[in-house]
Amino acid sequence: MNKKRKPLELYVHIPFCIRKCAYCDFVSGPGTKAMQKEYEEALLAEIDAAEETAESEVISVFFGGGTPSAVDAGMLARVMEKLRSKYVFSEDAEITLEANPGTLDAEKLKCYRKSGFNRISIGCQSVHDEELKRLGRIHTFAEFQESFALARDAGFANINVDLMSALPGQSIENYRKTLQKVCKLAPEHISAYSLIIEQGTPFAERYGQDAAKRETGEKPQYLPSEEEERRMYEDTETILSDYGFHRYEISNYAKEGYACRHNIGYWKRVDYAGFGLGASALQNPLRYKNTDDLQEYLNHDFSKKELLVLTKDNQIEETMFLGLRMTEGISLSKFEKQFGCPLPVVYRREIDRLTEGGMLRIENDRIFLTEKGMDVSNYVLSEFLLD
Repeated sequence: MNKKRKPLELYVHIPFCIRKCAYCDFVSGPGTKAMQKEYEEALLAEIDAAEETAESEVISVFFGGGTPSAVDAGMLARVMEKLRSKYVFSEDAEITLEANPGTLDAEKLKCYRKSGFNRISIGCQSVHDEELKRLGRIHTFAEFQESFALARDAGFANINVDLMSALPGQSIENYRKTLQKVCKLAPEHISAYSLIIEQGTPFAERYGQDAAKRETGEKPQYLPSEEEERRMYEDTETILSDYGFHRYEISNYAKEGYACRHNIGYWKRVDYAGFGLGASALQNPLRYKNTDDLQEYLNHDFSKKELLVLTKDNQIEETMFLGLRMTEGISLSKFEKQFGCPLPVVYRREIDRLTEGGMLRIENDRIFLTEKGMDVSNYVLSEFLLD
């Protein structure tokens, strides 16, 4: 009898984009054609140098960035070919490409499909051009619509659209229109995130004080108020539900059968390998992270990785932080089997307090956040830090 292979996920980081968005803190930026070619050579070499994993089976691949669609489509095809030569892929592996409007055309999309990509995630963020301009996006809503139609024409039957709320100058009514217009395009998946003002970004300089005011309950000058942000959050689930999307994670919604396999694997702490600048990997109990220094990476210095050995407590914390993000929550029996102790014993006080507060429920072998718990998830998840 053949031994069942362990599921494995792959992440490939493409750090190049046309122009870095003003809110972005990812390892990304513009790059010349020559630099992109050097990067491709380093990426292929890193994959070649990876350890063989004959006992694993790849269930998903995710190309993120940056903007993977900003580089030559042939580069991505060659990386996919290298990955297939190195790993065993499941027959129905989910292979996702992140893309932005303004970087897609019919020929690129045809190449992606031929290379095996079967899911595409297109960054829309807003249907209002003035909001897109404030974000520093390189496209208009009309260009997003064109990219979406081209992806459908190329045969993509699984499309995700990224949206953002709580944007500078954004009204509740404008956000509702964004949700409704995108839903009418009938994507299979929508990721809807609230804007976070990240340190070190242009947005931190422009709106950092506003974000601080909102956190203390004061009325911000440019950003929506705390109450407006809360109403946008509520509208997301209400409107998406009306269009047939079910919420399976705090910020992710899908039509039946289209929940993102790669995301779910991450939240369930499935082992994954990461390739590219700043990419991370998890091989329980080890977590690795590649260098963020582009020149080091281009020099093929793949030994310069951050290494963290996760203790049992680290793994338990991660299981709670990530697993409770999903609406299905965490299996109590699987937790006990993995860690050798019942979850309600490890977190008795926290569970009692949060269930009494209506933020947590235990039902049919599962522990999960209630709607109230989802609304204050940052607070609830912080309660599961172990001393």
